[in-house]
Amino acid sequence: MDALAPGLYFVATPIGAARDITLRALDILATAEVLAAEDTRTLRHLMDIHGVQPGDRPIVAYHDHNGEKMRPRLLAALAAGKSVAYASEAGTPLVADPGYQLARAAIAAGHPVISAPGPSAVLAALTVSGLPSDRFLFAGFPPSAASARRRWLEELAGIPATLILYESPKRVQGLLTELRDSLGNDRQAAVCRELTKRFEEVSRGTLEELARDFAERSVKGEIVIVIDRAGAAAPDPAEVEARLREALKCHSIRDAAAEVSAALGLPRRQVYQTALRLANGG
Repeated sequence: MDALAPGLYFVATPIGAARDITLRALDILATAEVLAAEDTRTLRHLMDIHGVQPGDRPIVAYHDHNGEKMRPRLLAALAAGKSVAYASEAGTPLVADPGYQLARAAIAAGHPVISAPGPSAVLAALTVSGLPSDRFLFAGFPPSAASARRRWLEELAGIPATLILYESPKRVQGLLTELRDSLGNDRQAAVCRELTKRFEEVSRGTLEELARDFAERSVKGEIVIVIDRAGAAAPDPAEVEARLREALKCHSIRDAAAEVSAALGLPRRQVYQTALRLANGG
C-alpha cells in the first residue's frame, strides 16, 4: 500500500453499521503516520473489526475538552511532514464534531487538508425522511436553556429550507412539542432514530401527530429530526394590486403580470387576470 502524502485527513466513520466504512477510509487508517480521534476507544474498535493494526503509531485523543492542548501536537506533526488522520466518533468530521478548529488551524498554517467522505447522519436522515432535499439547513442541537431555545426556534421558523436537527432521546418529546408550537401543527416532519442500526426507525407525519405520538413513548438511541420548510404565505390581494398598478405604469399588461407573478411566486395566469381587470378600470 502506498504511503500517504503529508497532510491532515478527515475520515468519516460509520454511524451504526461497521461495514459502512469506505475502502479509502480503511486505507488512510492503515497508513497514516499519526491517528487522532474524538474517541480513541471507538476508533480502536472500528480498526479491530476491519483488521487494521495501529502498530506503534500514536493514537491521540482530540475532543472538545482537550483541543487547545492537543492541536499544537498535531500541527507539529503536520509541520514535520507527517500524515495525520482524524476520525470522528461517528459520522462525518466537523458536523457536530470538534474537528472544526483543527481544520482551521491546519489551513491557516498552510497544511493540506483532505476529506475522506462517508457516513453522515444528516444525509442519511434527509434521504429517508421523504422531505425536499433541494435545499436544507443542518441546525445542530437546540440550545438547552428555554429562552435561548425559543429564540432559536423563532429564527428557524421562516427559513425556506428543510431543517435538520439533532436531539437527545431524553428531550425529544419536549422538543417536538416546542416545534409544533413554534412552526405550526401541520408542518411535515420525520423523526429518525438509530439510523443504520438494528432498531432503525423512521416516524413521519405532521409536527402535531409526532408530538402526540412521542408524548407517550420512552425513546432510546441517536435522534435526527427532519422538518419540511414552511409553506409560502399567500400574498395580500391588496399588495398584488398595488404592485400591479406600479408595474402597469411602465409595462404592458403581459409584462407587468410576468414581473409581479415572479416577484410574489404566484401563478402567472392568476396575476394576468388581475392586471387585465385593473388595466380596464376594474
